[in-house]
Amino acid sequence: MQALLDHEGDGAAYRIELLVTDRPCVAEERARAMGRTVCRIDFDDDAAGGELLLLLARHRAEGVLLAGFLKLLPAAVCRAYRDRILNIHPALLPAFGGQGMYGHHVHEAVLRSGATLSGATIHFVDERYDEGTILAQWPVPVGPGDSADTLAARVLEVEHTLYPAAADALARAVLDGWPDGGAAPSFAWCADGGAARGATLREAIVAGFGGGRGAA
Repeated sequence: MQALLDHEGDGAAYRIELLVTDRPCVAEERARAMGRTVCRIDFDDDAAGGELLLLLARHRAEGVLLAGFLKLLPAAVCRAYRDRILNIHPALLPAFGGQGMYGHHVHEAVLRSGATLSGATIHFVDERYDEGTILAQWPVPVGPGDSADTLAARVLEVEHTLYPAAADALARAVLDGWPDGGAAPSFAWCADGGAARGATLREAIVAGFGGGRGAA
């Protein structure tokens, strides 16, 4: 969330109006410090979906960005915001996804598998864990001496650039009428990651989303 807030003021098409959490966390303090509304919901309560929909409507939210949210989003919210909810996963889905696969659990599973490539995935959210349509992925090589900590650090660097860029792409698509009209947000990964033209990670990712201003 901090990465999203940091890049918001850099010409991005999105603005975070509301933070919803299910427990005390540092994200609440950071959002309040920037003058944003913070609300807490018990997502184990059957009324959580309706409560969240009312909050989103009150703040005229056009999209939802999940960050560190480990529960299934209520089905009613998924239906109401179909194709306008994004989540980030610290591996290349569909590998290493599903319930319980988050944070270091993912990186440890990648290392146990012997995979030589991991990365970050941005996907649309539906009623099942990590099964929504993939919007963007960015690879991160796994080194022979990697630990879960060292791999996580390199994946996180990509996440902090890829997610704001994806949020900006979604916001621009929604402003153009998506999903009821207009073009869907899309991503085209350059095979060399932009290295051939000397692009930085930031520049290559932004270019992959169509070069939108500022989101990464």
